[in-house]
Amino acid sequence: MKILITGGTGLIGKELAKLIMTHELVVLTRNPYRARQQLSYINHDKLKFIQTLDGLNDLNSYDAVINLAGEPIADKRWTKKQKQVICDSRWTITQKLTNLIKQSQTPPKVFISGSAVGYYGNHSVGTFNELNDLHNDRFSHYVCANWEKIALSAQSENTRVVILRTGVVLSTHGGALTKMLLPYKLGLGGTIGNGKQYLPWIHMVDMVRAIVYLLESPQAHGAFNLTAPHPTTNKEFSRTLARCLSRPHLLFTPKWLIKLLMGESSELLLDSLGAKPKRLHDLGFQFHFTRIEPALRNLLHLNH
Repeated sequence: MKILITGGTGLIGKELAKLIMTHELVVLTRNPYRARQQLSYINHDKLKFIQTLDGLNDLNSYDAVINLAGEPIADKRWTKKQKQVICDSRWTITQKLTNLIKQSQTPPKVFISGSAVGYYGNHSVGTFNELNDLHNDRFSHYVCANWEKIALSAQSENTRVVILRTGVVLSTHGGALTKMLLPYKLGLGGTIGNGKQYLPWIHMVDMVRAIVYLLESPQAHGAFNLTAPHPTTNKEFSRTLARCLSRPHLLFTPKWLIKLLMGESSELLLDSLGAKPKRLHDLGFQFHFTRIEPALRNLLHLNH
């Protein structure tokens, strides 16, 4: 299979590449030299790089496209300028890929494109799944809704489109967990706000396994929640991480302080998103990590 990947050197992309490196991979990257170093474990014969899509008229030679590109949403305060960067980094490349698929006589059989559970907005209804039509006027919904709309326009009888509504991906090589580890190891970790908000998490191993499963399942199309079957509250996640690290869990960060420090992007920490992976489950996917404590113990290499 010949697969075009965007975001191939990102946190998820690098792990995904390990599972699909027997295929012919073409990675879109601004810096092929650095990308080659980051993906050095892949046989040179199986790996090519392109720096732009502008020279392509179609995607006739590709069997699949996996679109994981996008500016990290939580790394900077959401100024007006940063919001535009977040949108453009997702929408522009997705639109280019969609156009190329539509211009192809023999288009890729599958287009897998990123999104996030932020699509649903803040909900205090407890848990929900892809069949619940939940959304609101949050910025994260605005970003994801248009991102998905662009990707889904590539759907045809020749190309199935799969949308990845991703939760918080847990990894020790980057992302949210990596940022939390130092304060928790210092005994400074604690609950955020009232701690009742749901955190939709997924272990990196299950994240990339699920993408491959969707890639290889001809009947899979539409939006899928890439979250573990048992979302946890912020308080339970915080307590569990402290317990795994044998550290106290005494502190908490009030809601007003989070809002003061982060501004509008505080919704990433304060919104409740109890998203469950109903469609993945119905498709037959088996998670390796369904509950938070075994997932954290695995990531932190704890056997007891």
